[in-house]
Amino acid sequence: MRDVSSVFNPGAIRWRGVDYLLLRVQTRGRKTVLMVAESDDGERFTVRPSVIEIDGLDSVSETIYHIYDPRLTALGEHVFVVFAADVEGACRLGIARTQDFERFELVSFDDAGDTRNGVLFPEKIDGRYARLERPNRVALDSGVTTGSEIVLSMSDNLIAWTPVAPVMAGRWHYWDELIGSGPPPIKTHAGWLHIYHGVATHLVGANIYQAGAVLLDLHDPTKVVARTENNILEPRELYEHVGQVPNVVFPSGLIVDAFDDEGFAKPNATARLYYGAADTVVGMATTTVDELIRACLED
Repeated sequence: MRDVSSVFNPGAIRWRGVDYLLLRVQTRGRKTVLMVAESDDGERFTVRPSVIEIDGLDSVSETIYHIYDPRLTALGEHVFVVFAADVEGACRLGIARTQDFERFELVSFDDAGDTRNGVLFPEKIDGRYARLERPNRVALDSGVTTGSEIVLSMSDNLIAWTPVAPVMAGRWHYWDELIGSGPPPIKTHAGWLHIYHGVATHLVGANIYQAGAVLLDLHDPTKVVARTENNILEPRELYEHVGQVPNVVFPSGLIVDAFDDEGFAKPNATARLYYGAADTVVGMATTTVDELIRACLED
């Protein structure tokens, strides 16, 4: 890949003993592609030189200008990739799958609506697939549409999706006025642990992207159990302030080191959060599952 200007907003997963990042890579001509990086320790990654191709994507009826911001979820024998796709006047959600991070095939592509930040739950809920997403309903001064509400959608087949109910909304005048899902939820005994991004828009001359966390009910994820009052990550470092889009930490990938036999994350497990910094580079922050849960429960 030549003339790369930025690498950011990766999906992340541990799959069959290897840590993978699916990177959003952008050229100086603003062409956006996805590329695979792999690691044995979650810190030092080797980027494969080839751009991934999604089999079946060329059959989509709309013209796709960019695919980006992938989120990775393991379900059964596959890793599913939920990605955003820019088409004329809107953003769509697509789903692809892979078993080996070599070949990717298209599962579905929403051809209606304007939505982004889609993430799959790692197991079915009441026998159905579940997805969080962020409809783009808020028009910015620039003309770009964004969103201030995360909703739950359900599907029987990963193809046809039906919105069920809103999950949470942005909090105006505070750090998370506009919001969207980060990495896919993690199952804990306290609830579905979900990291999301929030944007403070009320500061003069700057939007500031930050990260927070929320616990959702295990049986009904439209119910919020607890939510962080403060952000858990904000731009502080120079590489988070200076870049293609300044003042951004954008959480997109999360790898948790240990789960029990029932699929619950262990409280003392290390959690590595991968995020885009200033839409230019990839950052990593470490914590534990228990620290994230405590942050949600604090008043």
